[in-house]
Amino acid sequence: MGLAIAYIIIAIYSFALLLIFFYSLAQLNLLVNYLGYKKRNEEAPKFNLLDPKEIPFVTIQLPIYNEEYVMERLLDNIAKIEYPKSKLEIQVLDDSTDDSVIETAQRVKELQETGLDIQHIRRENRKGFKAGALKEGLEIAKGDFIAIFDADFLPEADWLKKTVPYFKDEEIGVVQTRWGHINRDYSTLTRIQAFALDAHFTLEQVGRNSKGHFINFNGTAGIWRKECIFDAGNWEGDTLTEDLDLSYRAQLKNWKFKYLEDVETPAELPVVISAARSQQFRWNKGGAENFRKTVWSVITSKNIPFKTKFHGVMHLLNSSMFLCVFTVALLSIPMLYIKNTYGHLGWVFEVTSFFILSTIILFVCYWFTYKSIQGSSFDNFVDYIKLFFTFFSVALGFSLHNSVAVLEGHLGKRSEFVRTPKFNINSIKDTWKGNKYLTTKLSPNMILEFALMIYFLFGMYSAIPLNDYGLFPFHLMLFLGFGFVFFKSLTSKA
Repeated sequence: MGLAIAYIIIAIYSFALLLIFFYSLAQLNLLVNYLGYKKRNEEAPKFNLLDPKEIPFVTIQLPIYNEEYVMERLLDNIAKIEYPKSKLEIQVLDDSTDDSVIETAQRVKELQETGLDIQHIRRENRKGFKAGALKEGLEIAKGDFIAIFDADFLPEADWLKKTVPYFKDEEIGVVQTRWGHINRDYSTLTRIQAFALDAHFTLEQVGRNSKGHFINFNGTAGIWRKECIFDAGNWEGDTLTEDLDLSYRAQLKNWKFKYLEDVETPAELPVVISAARSQQFRWNKGGAENFRKTVWSVITSKNIPFKTKFHGVMHLLNSSMFLCVFTVALLSIPMLYIKNTYGHLGWVFEVTSFFILSTIILFVCYWFTYKSIQGSSFDNFVDYIKLFFTFFSVALGFSLHNSVAVLEGHLGKRSEFVRTPKFNINSIKDTWKGNKYLTTKLSPNMILEFALMIYFLFGMYSAIPLNDYGLFPFHLMLFLGFGFVFFKSLTSKA
């Protein structure tokens, strides 16, 4: 390896590490905000729902597409929502193309006979996907406030009573609640997904919202002021994360978002890795698409402070961190050999400490979010250590898959909105096998993921002849992470 190539590798590796370090510092700042906010007792103006004059009209939108396994559960649950029937309508925005349409229509008809104002709305085509369905439903919605639930979400009966009152403040455009997980302990895959989502719904959402920084409506389990949607330019289907897109456009128009950590809305996590793959791809590609679409508006905005701009940019770059992590992982083995070939470049390897420091910062941040939900006992801390390193390894294993999504997003490559198949999995006894919505195709990335597993096995072996074990734990986690993703992808077939 020539010295010039070595310098190029060092430069790229160091730049990626630096971006990861900045991201971890942003997370640390959010932790400080989060802990400070937890000590505050904030009073907000609220509607008095005991006074009929103060009860606003609400529309619940249920955007669905081929959801046979969860439709009955969804509709039965929504029918239990406690709110005056004269001030509530439910729109079942059904883009389905399978037999579930007939069953849904029948169940909607039965609910209509109970006096519930519920409509089964069909479109001629899926233009704009979920965003298009929401937009079309909005045109005829009677409500001043629009609550949205995906098919696998099960809000409590008093959900509207806990969220609607906050709209008394006329500057509030969105109230978002925290996601819960009805199948958290189903498998290693569901546990690590729950772990990552809990960090987002505690540390990030509270950390940003408490200081007036931009947060995002999470696509479901939240409620919009209809006027805010129209003012921000309505739903647009030009990114795969229409929720993040509209959220930023609304906040750039000075609308406030209210996040309620203490209102939990349970939902189902994907139990099969192919379903998790499609969800991760959509979220990460959509994040990059929104960075491309929105970042310049955030940077040049005259009405938001610098710190809000910084957190906004880091938020929009969230998914791009996978690209940085994958770059660091890929170059770590050449870096090992550079270190042992060019002794005078030894000082450069001090930058590796940035990665260790970033990991420690994330370990501390995630502990505070974990204990806020699971508790802070010694046993919980031991469980947390195991879960953190399992999560970290599997996140590394997803880094190729997610990096491809991020690159497609940044390069403007368009793709279809691929929904995450639902399973109606509530406990360990339930099975996903036989689900007709599961893809039977193997991901083309699997071949590369297997190759990377072997590559990082070679990285672990390289530590022996070079007598340099500094990167051995990192390569071990990469080996295990890519191995997990590869073998789960290979075996989790219906």
